[in-house]
Amino acid sequence: MAENAGWSLVNVESALDRWIDVDDPDDDLRNTVLNWLLSRIEDPYQGVRRDPRFANLWFGRIPWTLRGDRQAVCAYRIEERSREVICDSIAMLRLPI
Repeated sequence: MAENAGWSLVNVESALDRWIDVDDPDDDLRNTVLNWLLSRIEDPYQGVRRDPRFANLWFGRIPWTLRGDRQAVCAYRIEERSREVICDSIAMLRLPI
C-alpha cells in the first residue's frame, strides 16, 4: 500500500501482477502504467469516469499506453471514508473503448 496526500493505494501489486501475467507488457509500458497508478495518490478522480452501474467504480484509459489497436485501462474503487483507491483491474483493451 502506498500512501501520500491523504489517499492510499490498495491492491496495486496484485492487479499489476495479474496484468503482467496476461498481457506481458514491455518495461516501458509497465513503468507508464505504474507511474499513472501512483498519480492516483494525488487525485484519484483525474482523467477517469464513474461507471454508473456500480457503486464507487471508476474507469479510465491510461495515457501514453496505446499500442497498435490496444490501450491500457484501469478500473478501481474510490472509498471516500477511508481515503483508499482500491485497484480492481488493469488490462489492454482493443479500440474503440
